[in-house]
Amino acid sequence: MSQEYLTTEELAQRIKYDARTIRERLKDSVLLEGVHYIRPFGGRKILYIWEKVEQDMFDHATNVAFAVPMARGGVCRG
Repeated sequence: MSQEYLTTEELAQRIKYDARTIRERLKDSVLLEGVHYIRPFGGRKILYIWEKVEQDMFDHATNVAFAVPMARGGVCRG
């Protein structure tokens, strides 16, 4: 199993988001435990699985073309 694990700060640098935004807005709503990140050895430290994050970003980016933008920044997909 060769996956690349990133800290919150390393992920923030890669996806050009603030680390605080990742912790407060994306974690547990967009980035899910067991899918996008793990807590090794049952500890408090969070490691993000880069391949899963990257794949989801790509999947969502390709679906945006079929979305209708809404007034408050959301989108309607259907």
